[in-house]
Amino acid sequence: MELPLLQEVVIILGLSVLIILIFQRFKMPSILGFLITGMIAGPNGLSLISASHEVEILSEIGVIFLLFIIGIEFSIKALVKVKKTVLLGGFLQVGGTIALTFVIANLMGLTPPQAIFMGFLIALSSTAIVLKMLQEKGQMATPQGRIALAILIFQDVIVVPMILITPLLAGNGGNVWITVLVLLGKFAGVIGLLFLLARYVVPSLLLKVVKAKSRELFILTLVVICFATAWLTSSVGLSLALGAFFAGLIISESDYSHQATASILPFREIFISFFFVSIGMLLDLNYFINNFLVLILFTIGVILLKALVIMLTVLIMRFPLRTAFISAFTLFQVGEFSFLLSTIGIRNSVLTQEVYQNFLAISILTMGLTPFLAGYSERIADWLIRAGLPHKVRKRLINFHNREKHLKVEESHKLRDHLVIIGFGTSGHNVARTAKKANIPYVIIELDPDIFGKARAEGCPIVYGDAADEMILQHIHAQDARVIVIAISDPVATKKIISVLRLITETAHIIVRTRHISEIDEILKLGADEVIPEEFETSIQIFTRVLSRYLIPQDKIQSFVSHIRAYNYELLYDSGNDDQVPPHLQLNIPDMVIATLPVQRGVNRIVGKTIVESGLKDKFNVTVLAIRRQNRYLTTISPQMIIETDDMLYLFGSPDKIAEVNRYLVLEHIDRSV
Repeated sequence: MELPLLQEVVIILGLSVLIILIFQRFKMPSILGFLITGMIAGPNGLSLISASHEVEILSEIGVIFLLFIIGIEFSIKALVKVKKTVLLGGFLQVGGTIALTFVIANLMGLTPPQAIFMGFLIALSSTAIVLKMLQEKGQMATPQGRIALAILIFQDVIVVPMILITPLLAGNGGNVWITVLVLLGKFAGVIGLLFLLARYVVPSLLLKVVKAKSRELFILTLVVICFATAWLTSSVGLSLALGAFFAGLIISESDYSHQATASILPFREIFISFFFVSIGMLLDLNYFINNFLVLILFTIGVILLKALVIMLTVLIMRFPLRTAFISAFTLFQVGEFSFLLSTIGIRNSVLTQEVYQNFLAISILTMGLTPFLAGYSERIADWLIRAGLPHKVRKRLINFHNREKHLKVEESHKLRDHLVIIGFGTSGHNVARTAKKANIPYVIIELDPDIFGKARAEGCPIVYGDAADEMILQHIHAQDARVIVIAISDPVATKKIISVLRLITETAHIIVRTRHISEIDEILKLGADEVIPEEFETSIQIFTRVLSRYLIPQDKIQSFVSHIRAYNYELLYDSGNDDQVPPHLQLNIPDMVIATLPVQRGVNRIVGKTIVESGLKDKFNVTVLAIRRQNRYLTTISPQMIIETDDMLYLFGSPDKIAEVNRYLVLEHIDRSV
């Protein structure tokens, strides 16, 4: 059986691979590669693609997935925080762009209805491109990220009234006010329904799904929620993308949002490529080449016009000048919903074919420039600010910006040098409890919904997700962890997790629990640093190694372990009794340890000798930090201090040298005993 669309998919993806490989070599954005692919393969290029309508449908699915993931990562609480920016910022940006475009277009000879409609087209920015770039750069939570999202949400909503007004501009309208009131009523009904779903239905549904422990069922449920919500909003006259965003907001309120993002992300990456290809297919290359200079001038004019309106909008909302510049270089392009609006304009004779081709070329050029201008927006903004300021003011601004940047860097790396525990069974639970006692920061990854729920109830820092997924690991900053403990029973999953971990970090010390000794060699080859068979005292042994990596003195570790055993492991079960915890555990310098060695009776090699005469520094390169003598601690150590019997020496040095000192003293004691 022949599947016509399959040929188009192979052509698009195959050509995209070749073009993007070339683009990556020259460090050019992949979005631009997809646009070029559409230009080459489209009906106005080499005509390699005949099923243009089907490709457009695939592109719509890509936009749906993109907005769905954005909604998951943003959350309803974050949306409520920017409600003022949505209403005020969106109104100022859209209204200002329409007004300024109307004046300029009218002066250029367009009729008032045509000028207003051209303002509609230019006012809209690209939701797909902007949000994808902000998400990839991790800037959704920044001021410019919040501004961009707020304005784009307003644009997605306002495009519906624009569609209703377009026939009126052509003199073909009916009673538009009744239509708008009906639409607002439907919109309010949809919002109310989505609120009920987010509050009562979706959380319990997802809980039942994750308890089934079927990855396929989980993904299917997410896709159904996404598409159903998009279809619901579309059925009342709103955009599919807005519905997908609402669906993401619903999922964001659940405990499974991180795993949802990781599961949907591969679908988004595939389908969003069709969106950019479909945009490139619209451009008439012959028209573009014949009118190149004019189109370039128009493009520059549109960029300056939108940038000016966006800057004024951001400044009116009392954001800094730098944020205004960055926002302008992020939202200056013409968006994908303008293409939908333009087809309605042609249908109602508000847009001529010549103006339509100019609009297409300008839109694609602005989209193609977005990765460059938005990618370097911060540098451009800093340069523009510095260039227009006196030297003293510029110097103060640079110092302030450096301090602000330093604070942002510190804030973005709060979860650092921590312990990652994968699996919260008995071993993982015990490691977490002991880490809490030792004041070591840690985070847990768990895929079992029942265990996850209990851990959340206990207040543990836990994330629901599959640790074999790179996105989940990056979310908990596994690349910045000092130690990663894998305490799960599935050997296949364990090996996959190690392989993914070594792709994102070479420095983390990976400790693995395994059931069978025969698996040790293979696990070590994959990149694990230590493998502990289950036959050992798993929990204690794992945490002993964790403490070693945190440079806790060996005597403290042994004291801790002895303490646990002496109390019949009560410390691992009783999380509320902190009085049982041994004294504070000190951290140390890398590759060095602090150890305590007792000076036993009869060890004449150092007893009665001064620190210098003992040879601890000269022979072993070990430093005496302190001496515990009876119940006193001697911390002011001089070279002439005499070592006495029953002293406890606190030594600082490499593990090898400490071991040599230990053997040096122990051997003499054994010889004398014999």
